[in-house]
Amino acid sequence: MIRLRLSLALSFDVTAPGSDFIFNLHAAHTCRQMVVDESLLVNQAVPRTVETDPMTGNRYLRLSATAGLLEIWYTASVDLNHYMATPEHIDEIPVAQLPAQVLNYLYPSRYCQSDRLYRLAMREFGQRPPGYSRVQAIRDWVMQRITYVKNISDASSSAIDTLIETAGVCRDFAHLMIALCRASNIPARFTTGINYGVNPTYGPLDFHAYVEVYLTGGWYLFDPSGITIPMGLVRFGTGRDAADVAFATIFGEVVSSPPVIGIEVIAGADGTRIMPYLVESALSTDA
Repeated sequence: MIRLRLSLALSFDVTAPGSDFIFNLHAAHTCRQMVVDESLLVNQAVPRTVETDPMTGNRYLRLSATAGLLEIWYTASVDLNHYMATPEHIDEIPVAQLPAQVLNYLYPSRYCQSDRLYRLAMREFGQRPPGYSRVQAIRDWVMQRITYVKNISDASSSAIDTLIETAGVCRDFAHLMIALCRASNIPARFTTGINYGVNPTYGPLDFHAYVEVYLTGGWYLFDPSGITIPMGLVRFGTGRDAADVAFATIFGEVVSSPPVIGIEVIAGADGTRIMPYLVESALSTDA
């Protein structure tokens, strides 16, 4: 079991009093991602609530800020006890047999226009044997054709835009892989969090977007950007695409500063410090 200690510091200059914020910055509780301890501090003495979405399990911090500086600090210790499976034993699930709560992740969404990528998906992946290997082929296809470039996309960029530009950041890689999976009748969802093990050449640690795909056994982790060690991913939220799980949704006149994020490996309950590492096995924290 891997134990990670993470910290977030957010800062906002609030111009208009009564500006509303919805944050998705709490580590998720899943059957294989356990929040050992956590702390939330807000510099403004304003009412706040943390609510859990009953469908996704996402936790949302909600507050209305007064004018001036708003600062938020969140820390947590998280245990990751990954489900690991042999890829050759993982199959796709026919649409007729999918659970009802998964069907939403088959449909096109704002940033994942799978209906417009059907011909491409069939040409590139339609003849491949169904199963984990086909999803891995989609991931590899995206990783090989899209170049990681900062500031080339923005909040309006979609999977189609990324396909045309052939460049983007983690959000864009995820949207394109999700759209191609859905076009292949494979449920896929957008996942946000932070990660341990990114090469420092990519710059300061930031929030990270990756993909979870539903196959036999549950939701499996894929990072089409290729910049992480999947075993070091900590989930915050899941949704159809980035519109569902922004780390901060703001209603009001606000200027944001870049987040300051830290993550480290610490000793677990048995005193052992286990580092994330690359494996050939399929990984899940929700299986």
